[in-house]
Amino acid sequence: MVRQLARCGVRHVVICPGSRSTPLVLAVASEPGMRPLLHVDERAAGYFALGIARQSGRPVAVVSTSGTAAANLLPAAVEASLSRVPLLLLTADRPPELRGVGAPQAIDQLRLFGEHARWSAEAPCAPAEGEAPEALLAHARQLGARAVEAAAGPPAGSVHLNLPFREPLVAADGDPERLAAAAAEAVTLLPPPARAPLLPPSGEIQALAAESAGRRGVLVCGPASPELPVAAIVRLAAALGWPVLADALSGLRRASADDGVIWTYDAILREPSTAERLAPEIVIRFGAQPTSKPLATWLARLHRGGALREYVVDEADGWRDPSASAAQLRSEPGAFADALAAASGGAPSGDGGWLACWREADAIAGEALDAGLAAIDARGEPFEGLAAQVLAEALPEGGTLVCGNSMPVRDVDGFVPALGRRLRIVGTRGASGIDGVASTAAGAALAAAERSEGPVGLLVGDLSFLHDLTGLWAVGRHDLSLAVVLLHNDGGGIFHFLPQREALPGLFEPWFGTPAGLDAARAAALFGGRHAALPPRAAEMREAVAAAVGSPGLSVLELRTHRDRNVELHRELWAGVAASLRAARVGAATGR
Repeated sequence: MVRQLARCGVRHVVICPGSRSTPLVLAVASEPGMRPLLHVDERAAGYFALGIARQSGRPVAVVSTSGTAAANLLPAAVEASLSRVPLLLLTADRPPELRGVGAPQAIDQLRLFGEHARWSAEAPCAPAEGEAPEALLAHARQLGARAVEAAAGPPAGSVHLNLPFREPLVAADGDPERLAAAAAEAVTLLPPPARAPLLPPSGEIQALAAESAGRRGVLVCGPASPELPVAAIVRLAAALGWPVLADALSGLRRASADDGVIWTYDAILREPSTAERLAPEIVIRFGAQPTSKPLATWLARLHRGGALREYVVDEADGWRDPSASAAQLRSEPGAFADALAAASGGAPSGDGGWLACWREADAIAGEALDAGLAAIDARGEPFEGLAAQVLAEALPEGGTLVCGNSMPVRDVDGFVPALGRRLRIVGTRGASGIDGVASTAAGAALAAAERSEGPVGLLVGDLSFLHDLTGLWAVGRHDLSLAVVLLHNDGGGIFHFLPQREALPGLFEPWFGTPAGLDAARAAALFGGRHAALPPRAAEMREAVAAAVGSPGLSVLELRTHRDRNVELHRELWAGVAASLRAARVGAATGR
């Protein structure tokens, strides 16, 4: 089975220690095409594997022993399936006769991950002495091939293979390589699965091209793994004459404003009159639900008014439409974009003034944000949005920025412009939990180093950092380099933007603000990392972040901020954008 996994492209296997998984460990260790990687915490190990898989684009396996060790893989299984990352969960188990009878470390592991696994199966136990093993070997080969195919999708996600083992767990002759060679001789491996890109019928493409001609529309690009096809979507935008509202996690911010990419839409859509004048008639969305709440609110309002047609392009069977208002087009995004661009004639079919209005609004909003950030910098106030921008700017071509959830990903979305260069920005937005972020970044760092890509930086809040401290263990264990910018506001900063802040004054701080008292310097030292305070002023901040990004090992740069003041600074910036947009009256001259 392990050899078939390798044949199908599985190279990395994260192994958590345990006795019952001994046969799996021996098989992986003796497979020359695999790289076994140790991790001591199953929950962190799952995210570590997920980070490797996301960065490399290949399925990664995790091996655990039985019991709660296996159960700790659930959070990563959920995230992998919702964010569409191929992850194989190989859980060792007690044999059937030891289940449900009080045997130690034996829980019900059948379908342990429920519907969060794309596919689940249990392997049979090894044959009794004297039984012919050929059929069992063929079944093991098939399990490996099916597991990789199911994990690869579409949609990609987690797959669970439960593997019960009877004692003895070590071969009698102590020679796993001989057993592996015997298995290879007994069964011919299956070829890796392959799929052609999925396209909707040509009639649907032609109909959509006709509907889009001369209409005001936008392309919305949400988070995606792997990243969306930048060149194809830019070509489609040019053919239609439409702007591209690009979520930071979509990959489209590798393009530039010249390509029609709009990065300030979160701030633009907070100004009601401008948002109304920029209302489209058609929306075509690629990727998952975008991070921006103003964008989601704007689209929902347009749907309620009955003036909007929305299409979601997705090659998988998942239903990514929280608004319950969009038509689903089953297609691979790049193939769809090229087909629709060709059907549209290859020249802009829309109103040229429409795209110009969006570009004008984007330029005005960008200038207002720059002016607001400069004012904050001049006062010497620490601001989390500036740290997000500085880290993105410090990472070179080919680098990777991993975003924590809650405020970090929103600050990246709101303050990191379309850079026009190859910077990968990723996050765990499948389930949007604060867990596993450091482990995901460590996995990304490992895969990036193997592929000779650029450095990896992590932008994370203090609660998320605390939640996944064992993720930092992997950085030292596997000799990785990771630059962490820690936004430390001593609690859950995002709740200060929500109604609970004003509605529950007596209960808010202990139950929502949740100050944890994290000592980041000691946490970094615990795992052999360097720690330094991050200066609040932009020039010194850039110097410190650039040095950390270029350094080996673990670097933690800590920016101390205040939660209430952070809200005030965000609102100050948004108000500046709104005032500039109102003064410019973008779109008013065209009657919109």
